[in-house]
Amino acid sequence: MAQRKKNNVQTSDLKDKLVSLQRVAKVTKGGRTFSFSALVVLGDGKGKVGHGLGKAKDVQMCIAKAVEDARKNLIEVPIIKGTIPHEQKGKYGAGKVLIKPAADGTGVIAGGAMRAVLESAGVQNVLAKSQGSSNPHNVVKATIDALSKLRSPREVARQRGITLEKLFEG
Repeated sequence: MAQRKKNNVQTSDLKDKLVSLQRVAKVTKGGRTFSFSALVVLGDGKGKVGHGLGKAKDVQMCIAKAVEDARKNLIEVPIIKGTIPHEQKGKYGAGKVLIKPAADGTGVIAGGAMRAVLESAGVQNVLAKSQGSSNPHNVVKATIDALSKLRSPREVARQRGITLEKLFEG
């Protein structure tokens, strides 16, 4: 799996989006015990994004736990002129996603859970397709996987040992 770059970001910059909130039940000898499960995406809109899962008996506590978990899982996403640098596939479980850079003015063409991740990251123009599982947990994790695999042109040039101008010549 790709190496994740974890960052410490000011908490005031981060905005959270609730992707999924579900009431879950645990069956015990005395009957059913209900609690809540929340999936949250956290981002600053400038290239940092993370996801988190929280579970609690109260909705507010559940969301707070999910946001705290998302803060621990932040990654850096290279964004160039409002879009991603290159096409990338991501996979998590049965969830597969494909994200492609798009021309200026296209907007975020993506489904529910993917849209939340891409908008939180600050991507304004992108074409995205979710293939396989439509489970929000798997789609969010697959999208984060695809975003974490993205490489900026500066990083590619450095790894190849050439200048940025030479990279864009061919």
